[in-house]
Amino acid sequence: VMGNSSEFQKAVKLVIDTVSFDKDSTVQVFEATIRVLGSLLSAHIIITDSKQPFGDMTIKDYDNELLHMAHDLAVRLLPAFENTKTGIPYPRVNLKKGVPPDGNNETCTAGAGSLLVEFGILSRLLGDSTFEWVARRAVKALWSLRSNNTGLLGNVVNIQTGHWVGKQSGLGAGSDSFYEYLLKSYILFGEKEDLEMFNDAYRNIQNHLRRGREACNEGEGDPPLYVNVNMFTGQLMNTWIDSLQAFFPGLQVLIGDVEDAICLHAFYYAIWKRYGALPERYNWQLQAPDVPFYPLRPELVESTYLLYQATKNPFYLHVGMDILQSLEKYTKAKCGYATLHHVVEKTKEDRMESFFLSETCKYLYLLFDEDNPLHKSGNKYMFTTEGHIVSVDERFRNSLWQDILPGEEDSAEKVKPNEFKAVNFTSNCNRVPDERRYLLPLKSNYMRQIDRMVGLV
Repeated sequence: VMGNSSEFQKAVKLVIDTVSFDKDSTVQVFEATIRVLGSLLSAHIIITDSKQPFGDMTIKDYDNELLHMAHDLAVRLLPAFENTKTGIPYPRVNLKKGVPPDGNNETCTAGAGSLLVEFGILSRLLGDSTFEWVARRAVKALWSLRSNNTGLLGNVVNIQTGHWVGKQSGLGAGSDSFYEYLLKSYILFGEKEDLEMFNDAYRNIQNHLRRGREACNEGEGDPPLYVNVNMFTGQLMNTWIDSLQAFFPGLQVLIGDVEDAICLHAFYYAIWKRYGALPERYNWQLQAPDVPFYPLRPELVESTYLLYQATKNPFYLHVGMDILQSLEKYTKAKCGYATLHHVVEKTKEDRMESFFLSETCKYLYLLFDEDNPLHKSGNKYMFTTEGHIVSVDERFRNSLWQDILPGEEDSAEKVKPNEFKAVNFTSNCNRVPDERRYLLPLKSNYMRQIDRMVGLV
């Protein structure tokens, strides 16, 4: 992304020469997929891109080593999908031995249902349907367990019985990337069922999770907020939101619901302004952190970047500068950047998650790099949930098999891009809106209301 070919080539060679997955190590299937498998696939796609838009990222004598490594890792993750009565995978697997004897039968919706992008890319690069098949089966199994009453899903499920252990339906931890990957799987693969599931899910989210006034910047009542509810009744379960939910405005940008994205983003930004970070959980009723640590999460930065790309409103450059200065002031440490143990006291932990570099820094860099090749590609690239870039390529829309799901031939039906109709579509993110239309409500009336809501003034 930075165009630093020498460092990229050095890193690729180090991985090829030194990394092995033949380890007696138990890993989370979800994290290994989005962090490791996704990065291997992304780097392979960049290396083998004939156009080389980021500069010369080719590797001399490269023989698809990263693709082979990705294949090896994915094969080691496959036992997680075996011996489950629902097809929903175990949350952890040992890279040498398979599922541990004491393997947990409970997993979260996001962990089990956010594997399709990486597994689908691998399948289509290899011409082997196995990986996409198991990931898609897991998504459809979760989808089949949604509430008949509300259409919502819970956040923790038993993989053997299909019983919902966690009945909370929300946009944060345990659920977030499930919705993200329904849409992104459609964008990449063009499978009609992915779009249909996403549109249904989005409609149900709007009906049951959204609170506050109907219009974003006008009318009576509180500004919009998405809360955690019981999946079966739609009744409020608690009065907190978590920092992972800040990804949702970015997802709304991708479907064109820019007006609502602007409002929701402003809410999280107001909390950031108060603490110089986002607490892991924020109680919107008490107007105070419930869980006060901040592990350098990227979600607010990601939404800021995507909103800037959609609107070109300079307000979002100011937001990015605010976030950057907060990170420099409060989280910088001798050998990197540290998790904040407490957003009020600003105490630090000796921990820097990989997503800080993969996402937080990357989205900040791209926010300010107007001339980056990503921005001149004509939307030819998409970010995975871990911030890895993959090309939106015709080869990923042409599967070489007809057995995505046995007995469901229609599931491979494709949709042309111009048939994409998002529910609650209120704005066209492909045009540059009138700057005044967004800047004035953001910097005056609406932001004052948000400020009051979180006790800033």
